[in-house]
Parts: sequence; C-alpha cells; structure tokens
Amino acid sequence: MLQTGLKLNISTPTAAVLIVDQDRKIFDALAKRTEELGIQPRHAGTLQEALQKNCSEGYDIILARDILPDGAACYAVTEFLAEPATPEIIIYTTGGDPDQAELALKSGVWDYVIDPVPENVLPELMKRALRYRRSKIADAQAEEKEICHLLSNHGIIGRSSAMQNCLNLAARISQSDANVLITGESGTGKELFASAIHNFSSRAGSSLIIVDCAALPPTLVESILFGHAKGSFTGADKSQQGLIKQADGGTLFLDEIGEMPLEIQKKFLRVIQERRYRPVGSNVELRSDFRLIAATNRDLQAMSAEGTFREDLLFRLRTFHLELPPLRNRTADITELAYYFRDIFCKRNKLKKKKFSSDYLMVLTQYDWPGNVRELFQAMERSITDAQDSTTLYPKHLPASIRIQITRKKLQEQKESSPPNPQPSPSPPAQPDTGSMPTIKEAREQAIEQEERRYLEKLLARTNGSVKQCCTISGLSRSRLYDLLKKYQLSK
Repeated sequence: MLQTGLKLNISTPTAAVLIVDQDRKIFDALAKRTEELGIQPRHAGTLQEALQKNCSEGYDIILARDILPDGAACYAVTEFLAEPATPEIIIYTTGGDPDQAELALKSGVWDYVIDPVPENVLPELMKRALRYRRSKIADAQAEEKEICHLLSNHGIIGRSSAMQNCLNLAARISQSDANVLITGESGTGKELFASAIHNFSSRAGSSLIIVDCAALPPTLVESILFGHAKGSFTGADKSQQGLIKQADGGTLFLDEIGEMPLEIQKKFLRVIQERRYRPVGSNVELRSDFRLIAATNRDLQAMSAEGTFREDLLFRLRTFHLELPPLRNRTADITELAYYFRDIFCKRNKLKKKKFSSDYLMVLTQYDWPGNVRELFQAMERSITDAQDSTTLYPKHLPASIRIQITRKKLQEQKESSPPNPQPSPSPPAQPDTGSMPTIKEAREQAIEQEERRYLEKLLARTNGSVKQCCTISGLSRSRLYDLLKKYQLSK
C-alpha cells in the first residue's frame, strides 16, 4: 500500500533516528555509531516524550527499549505508525517477553532485537532498515506519479498548481481506505474525483454506490440506506437490500451529505464507526465493508456551529479532506478545458472540430464562472450548437448573459479606475413636462437599491464570494444575505 508523508529525502543519505531509552549511556553509545553512519540521533527518555517528538518532528527510524518508565514499547507501535512519517521501528531488549514480542511484530515493527549488548548490533540493523525505507519511498513515489497520470486521463483536467495539488492528494487518498470528505462549489467535479479515487483504489473491482442525499425522500431515507424487512411498513411485501449493503466490498459515495436529516446522521455515525447496521423492521444486525466518500458544497463547520450538522459525524467524515478550487481561481486551466470539451462533444456528435478565435478564448478567461466547470461545458455546448456551419467559434456564439456580465464588469472597472472629474457636468435644460419624474418615495427607494447593489458587489469581490465572511463584515444574517443576492441577481 502506498505510504504518504514520508519525510526521508531519498536523494541524500541523511536520515533522522529517535533513540528511546532512559539509560543515557546506551544513547551515547548508539549516538556515536549512528553519527558515523551519517544519521542524526535524537533522544527521548519515555514513550510519551517519544510520541510527542515523532508527532512534531517526524523520524525515519525509531529505536526503542522494550520497557520504559511509562510502559512497554510494544503497546505504542500503532501510535508511532499512525503519524504521517510512518517510521521504521526497531524494539530492542536484553531479555524480553514473548507476548510483548508477538504484539510488536504483529503491530508492524521492522525488527524485534534480543541481544545482551544491543548497541553492538543496532547500527547495522539501522543501515538495513534505512535501505529498505529508501526503496519503499522510491516505489511509492513512482506509484503515486503513475496514479496522478491516470487521474489526469480520467477526465480531470488542469495543470494549474491548485489542480495539481488536488491530483497529488487524490493519488495518495486512493491508496488508503480511510474516509474522505470532498468539498467545493457546485460544478467543480466532486463526483468525478470520487469516481477516480474509487477506480484507482483496491476496491475498484467492486461497486461504487452513489447516493444523492438531497434527493432522498424524508420518509424513506432510512429504508433506502439500511434496507428493510418484509412487513416492516405498509407496502413492504418483501425484504429489500439497502444501498449500504450494496456498497459491501466497494465504495459508498454520499453526495450532498449536508442535506442528510439530523435523525439519520446519528444512526449513520454508528454505521461509519462499526460498519454494522440494522435494516428497518429487522432484529438482526448486518455488516458492510465499504469505503466512505462524502461530498458537499456547503460549509459543514458552520452548520455544525448552528446545530444543523453533527460535529462528531463531521470529524468521522474528514479523515482526508479534499477541497476542490472554483474555476475562477484556476483560470490557467480554462483553455485546456475548452479544448478537451470541444474534442469530446464534437466526437460524440460526429461533428467537425471547431476552431477557437483568440477573442473567444479571452472571453472565457474573463468570466467568473459561478457554475464552474459544469457551466463552462454548458456554455461551450451552446456555442458549438449555435455556430452550426461556422468553422470558428466567436464570442457572439456564447450565451448573451455571459457577454453582458463581462461588459458590465469592464464598465465598472473603468469607472472605478477613472479619475474624478472636478468640473460638474452641465445640467440638461429644464424640461417643462415633469410628468415622468418619480415621486420622492420612489426616488429614495431607487437610490437605496442602487447603493445596496453597489455595496453587495464590492462585498462579494472583497470576500471572494465567501458567505461566512460576507455575513461577518456586513452584519447580515445568512437568510437576509441570500434574499438580497437573489433580489439583485448576484451570484456568490
């Protein structure tokens, strides 16, 4: 299995070792030998101190005496290995205990050394462990590079640093079996990443079960997820297997997890912890060995603070957290995405490939794409369809709403950058007919609306569309902010 976060630099012989022994003489003897090997020795006198140092600094190798003042080293092996550095652990003893030795080896130590003078044999063992570790890291890096390449060919397009970071993390996640929470705005590709992680995991041969939590009927959500026994409710004329059981051996993808009802969140928390559940109307517990991936475009942390999403469930979901960037934050990928979609769409519809005019691509990069990649593809589909026999796509083939917003944005930027005119504009000649003038109440309302709209536009620009920051700065509640955005047809 691919190891992640290993801190050893395989391009140099330098390594870091932590020696855990209350006997300072043993440390001094080992330190002298390890320094001769180009290995940096560090000391800890207790297990607790060693765990803290490994958590904050990370080591390549840990040498630990079998019995320490605060306990036996064999019981701490899993805690050492739980850290991202995943060190190679060697436990040494002059006598030892068979049960402790068995537990240490089962927990994953590199070796359990029994020798009356351990400082004589440990340096050579460290050299072997170091060679093994370097080889393991090199293989892991090669495997991760290959998976990143495969992910790129899975329809996940983007060479920007933001997307490359996501690809690298997805590659590491795919080699784990831990829970994953994918967040991002609508249209950023959360389901695509979930599918890719599943397809390059050890569970790829089994099913990927996709559950849209927003589409689950409130009265049937428990039955759909857990299944039900025959006769458990009106219309249950036979037992029905739930989606959780269908994901047994594979991956369960909960899309829009933020829409899951609170009462189901509590029951689902136990399913995540135990991988056990009870169908509706059944007295028998069933098991399901599934890998969980969840996704949402909502702020689950804020929902947790509001009491609309369980905090303990959130902690369970985000063992790994993959946050996908909005398209406006990776404009460098827009041109590549445009070519990718053009090729796919034209091939699917047996059309001759359209060319892009330079101003067409420029307009694509100037738009904010609130609907992200999904909106980009829909706009391009419209363009190609509207172009008909034209061999080249021009800005006029884009939806009018996109071109209008870009024009408004340019005019606003020009207005803000223009120096103020000290000379007031001459007043137009007085018109004798004042019948078209608004009342003072109407004029006041229009002025307020214009100022409100201008304020909201600046607020969204300053916070980059973050609803939480908008509310903090403006003092508006979330519901009031959404009402104003809807009123003025502004997109966050």
